[in-house]
Amino acid sequence: MNRRVFVLAVAFALGGGLIVSGGKHAVAAPPQAFATESVGGATDIDPHKAFGSKSAPVVMEVFSDFQCPSCRMLFLNTNQQLMDNYVSTGKVFLVHRDFPLPMHAYSRVAARYARAAAEIGKIEPVERVLFENQDKWEQSGDVDGTVASKLSPADMNKVRALVKGGTLEPLIDKDWSLGQMYRVNSTPTTVFHSKGQTYPYSGMMNYDILKQFLDQLLNQK
Repeated sequence: MNRRVFVLAVAFALGGGLIVSGGKHAVAAPPQAFATESVGGATDIDPHKAFGSKSAPVVMEVFSDFQCPSCRMLFLNTNQQLMDNYVSTGKVFLVHRDFPLPMHAYSRVAARYARAAAEIGKIEPVERVLFENQDKWEQSGDVDGTVASKLSPADMNKVRALVKGGTLEPLIDKDWSLGQMYRVNSTPTTVFHSKGQTYPYSGMMNYDILKQFLDQLLNQK
């Protein structure tokens, strides 16, 4: 299979999650502008929840729910290799989007704590502890205690103050609104931007498949 055909084949495979409207990708500006930056086709980026070089040729937006089992699998099985091989090397700019599903009792609470941790530069350990202990806090509702197990008392006080302050809610709502623009209805949903094209994909993607697709996007002329 030649390269171009393979690219099309992968794009077709992604087509189950490809969101189109009137023959065009359904990408639009959100109704409210809370944030900050636009990079490579992605708008309203919170720099505290974005990783890598803004000049990277591929931008990935991952709409995720901390209480979603498939999001947990994506984070634990794929995210670190993606960070090491594509984000840290300047090939991919990765944006985390909060998309807490209404069916999950504590996913919005977890999103608030993760947002607060991001504000103080502690997003990575907090995301990890939330996903690694998902089965525990989704039963007990003890998101606070789960996050506290990874942060110092001083950092935890900052996180709690931010959570109680209410300033994080509009940021979560902004991500939700962007997800609605892409017609996201399940998590994880990943939206790829490359060379003016947009490829949304709904569902868990293992690293080998993700690597193949990213390499094809990076090698397109």
